[in-house]
Amino acid sequence: MDSLLKVSIIVPTFNEAQGLKETLTQIQQLCPHELVVSDGGSDDNTLEIAKKFTKHVVYSPAGRALQMNSGAQIATGDIFLFLHADSRIELASFEKMLCSLKSSDKIGGAFSLCIDSDKWSLRLITRLANLRSKYLGMAYGDQAFFVKNSTFQQMNGFTEFPICEDIDFFKRLRKLGPVILLKEKALTSPRRWMKEGIWFTTLRNILIATLFELGFPPRILTKWYQAIR
Repeated sequence: MDSLLKVSIIVPTFNEAQGLKETLTQIQQLCPHELVVSDGGSDDNTLEIAKKFTKHVVYSPAGRALQMNSGAQIATGDIFLFLHADSRIELASFEKMLCSLKSSDKIGGAFSLCIDSDKWSLRLITRLANLRSKYLGMAYGDQAFFVKNSTFQQMNGFTEFPICEDIDFFKRLRKLGPVILLKEKALTSPRRWMKEGIWFTTLRNILIATLFELGFPPRILTKWYQAIR
């Protein structure tokens, strides 16, 4: 891609063999500067699949914050794009991100959320999540954060919380300079909502985020949010 900005896409993984090939194939189509997969101890075929797509595979203790920081330590791009293993970015959205960062003083941002489902309830949740981001300035990790390398280093990366590291990161990012919430979407799998129940999952996530903002310790909150694969 013709760009002065080099993008490192960092994907944290943990037992993602079922859908990882599709995710990494789609990332290849974006032609990033590099793809970094940071694994948290998978015992399925995740690593075997990842190594077919990139030589940049790192090993980390489990936990998204730990894994994303480990991935960022070896990344060399000007921009870091953190993409969940069950999410994807279309080429037009990727190009919009690059254009936005090249032509402004923005230090980072996130995409709009799109839960990849035709269910009306998940479409409603998608709409409400994007209203939250727009009017409250709160973005979550499934919206695919992007940040300039220099800014990420200034922030010392993600705070290594077991949960809500995304809320904390975006809040700290906004304090450092102007950010952008793109209208373009990050598409994410509905798997957690479908497995745990749509409204249970949504209400639990709202409760956890609210309690985190009120100062509840993440180590307690994480007991309510188990890894779903």
